[in-house]
Amino acid sequence: MSIRNFCVIAHIDHGKSTLCDRFLEITGTVEKRKMQSQLLDSNPIERERGITIKLAPVRMIYHAPNPKFEYRNSKQIQNINSQNPKRFEHLNLNNLSIVSDLGFRASNFDSEYILNLIDTPGHIDFSYEVSRSLAACEGAIVVVDATQGVQAQTIGNTLKAIEQGLVVVPVINKIDLPNADIESTKKELVEIFGFKEEEIILVSAKTGENCEKLLQEVIKRVPPPHIPNVETRNLRALIFNSFYDSFKGVVIEVKVVSGEINIKDFNEKNTLKFLATRGQCVPIEVGYFKPQMEASGIIKTGEVGYVATGLKDLSLAQIGDTAATDFGAAALPGYTQPKPFVFAGLFPIDNNEFIALKSAIEKLKLKDSALVIKPITSAALGNGYHAGFLGMLHCEIVKERLNREFNLQVIVTSPTVEYKIILEQGAEVFVDNPTDFPTPEKIREIYEPIATLEIFTPEKFLGGLITLCEDKRGKMINMEYFKRSVKLTYKIPFGEIISDFYDRLKSISSGFASVSYEISGFSKVRAEKVDILLNAQKIDALSFIAEKSRVEALSRAMVEKLQNVIPRQQYKIAIQAAIGGKVIARADVNPFRKDVLKKMSGGDRSRKDKLLEAQKKGKKKMKQIGRVAIPQEAFFEVFKR
Repeated sequence: MSIRNFCVIAHIDHGKSTLCDRFLEITGTVEKRKMQSQLLDSNPIERERGITIKLAPVRMIYHAPNPKFEYRNSKQIQNINSQNPKRFEHLNLNNLSIVSDLGFRASNFDSEYILNLIDTPGHIDFSYEVSRSLAACEGAIVVVDATQGVQAQTIGNTLKAIEQGLVVVPVINKIDLPNADIESTKKELVEIFGFKEEEIILVSAKTGENCEKLLQEVIKRVPPPHIPNVETRNLRALIFNSFYDSFKGVVIEVKVVSGEINIKDFNEKNTLKFLATRGQCVPIEVGYFKPQMEASGIIKTGEVGYVATGLKDLSLAQIGDTAATDFGAAALPGYTQPKPFVFAGLFPIDNNEFIALKSAIEKLKLKDSALVIKPITSAALGNGYHAGFLGMLHCEIVKERLNREFNLQVIVTSPTVEYKIILEQGAEVFVDNPTDFPTPEKIREIYEPIATLEIFTPEKFLGGLITLCEDKRGKMINMEYFKRSVKLTYKIPFGEIISDFYDRLKSISSGFASVSYEISGFSKVRAEKVDILLNAQKIDALSFIAEKSRVEALSRAMVEKLQNVIPRQQYKIAIQAAIGGKVIARADVNPFRKDVLKKMSGGDRSRKDKLLEAQKKGKKKMKQIGRVAIPQEAFFEVFKR
C-alpha cells in the first residue's frame, strides 16, 4: 500500500520537467551537488530545445512527516472517528477515498512511500510516449501554466488519462509570475475537464512553493497498484519501454503487475518469457531508475523498474508485451504500437557513407521504437532508407540525432503521407512513396488521410488562423470560447500540415497558439504525381504528390529552387515538372559559354558564324552524350525546410 505510480503530463514549456526536478530534491533522490535543471532530460537536444522527447522513469523514496496509521475500510474509520473524534479530527474522510472497489481508505500517510514517477513528453509528435506512461501508472499530474492557460496538447493527454481510468491531479504552475492569471486558469480547468476548484493545487515549480504539498496530495488521491486475484508467485509484468545498451543488451522497463522479478530465480531452465514474441532470456541485471540505473536484484508487485535481458535483438522484447515465467500466462492489455504518419527518404550526402548510415540508423532504431525504416535505392541519390515518422518534429529530431550522435549529414527528401488508392481492378493499396505511385490509367480513386485539429488561440489572432486553415483546405467543425482563449476544431488533409503549417501558425499568433491533432480517417481527393526531369531524364528522388489545384504552384516553386541550386554546365539544362507526358512548369540553367570570337580581330561575318555554329554543334553533342551531374549538396539545399 506504500507504492504510488504516477506520471506528469503537460503542454510544452509549462514547467513539467522543472516540477520533476523539485520532486527529486524534496525526496533526496539526487544529491544537491549533482542536481541540475531538467535532470530527467538526458539527451542534449532535449535540453537545448527545452522539450522532452523520451519518457524517463525514476524511483523516489518519500518520508512523510505524519505518523503512520493502518489502512482501514471506510466503515472502520467512521466507527473509530465517532468513538475517538480527537484522534482523527484532522482527517477529511470525504477526500481520503482511493477507489471504492478496493474496499479501503487511507487513514493517513505512511511514514515511507515508494513513488514511481514518469516524466513524459509534451509535444503531440511524441504522444505515443505518453500512452506508454499511462499504461504503467494509476495516476497523473496535469500541469497547466498560469500565464498561458489550458493548451491543446494538455487536453489530448489529459483525456487519454481519464479514459484509461487514472486519477488525475490538476495543478496550476508558475503562480509566482507577475502575469499569472490563476482564477482564469482555474475556470478553464473546471469548464473543460469538470474538475472542482478545491481539487486544483497551486504550485511554483521554480521556487518550490507547494511542491511538497502536491506530493502529499498525490499520495492521498492516487491509489496504490491494484493486486489482481492471482497467486503472487505467478509473474506478469507489462513492458512499457525499452532501449539498447552496448554492454547489457536490450533493457526493458517494466511494471510488475503480479509476482516479482528476482534475478536469483532465473537460469537456463527457468527463463523470463515474452508472450507475444515467444522470446526468452536469462536476466543479467534487475533494478530501478534513481534516475540512473541502480541494480537491486528484485522488483516486487506494483513496482516499476528495469530488466537487462542480455538480448541483442530488440524485436524479441516488444513494447506492450507481457513478461512472465510461463508461456501459458494470460497476457496483460498493452498499448498499440505507434503508427507512422509522415514518410521521407534518408540518404547520406556522400554515397561512401552508406555503411555508416546503416549502422547508425539501426542503433537509433533500438532507442526509438516509433521509427520505421526500410532500405531503398534511388537512381539520383544512391542507397538509403525510406523512413516513417510520427510527425515533422520527430523527423527533425532523428536527423539531428544522426548528425550529433553519429556525425552523419543526411539528405531528407520531401515528406509525404500515406495515400489509399483504389485501382481499376478494385484492389486497394497504400502508397507512402511517390516512386511507388501507380500511373493515372491504373487508378480509380485516391484517398488522403484527414487530421482533426484542435487549435487554442487568443481571440485577437482568430481571423489569421481561420484564413490559414481555409488556405490548407480545412473545414471548420466547431468554435468554442473560453475565458482567455478560443478553441477551433478543423478537419484538414494531413498532407497540408506536415510542411509549414506549424511555422505559419506560430508566426500568425506570435507563438501564443497551440495545436494538437489526430488522424481521423481518409477522404477522397484529386491528387497527381509530379515528376521532375533534367534534360528529359526523370529524377525519382524529386517526385512528389499533390492535390490537383496546387500542383502547378508547387511545381513552379520546385523548378525555380532547382534552377538556383544546380550548378551550371557546359550546356543548357532544362528543368521540367511533368504529369505523365504533360509538362506543367519549366526553368533553364544557362550554360557556361566560351567566347570563341575573342581572338578574331576582324574578317567576314561568315567566319564568325562558322565558329558559332561549330560551338553550337559541340554543345548539342555534349548534351546528348553527357548526363546532368547533380551534387548531393544540391539535393541537401532543395530539401531544406
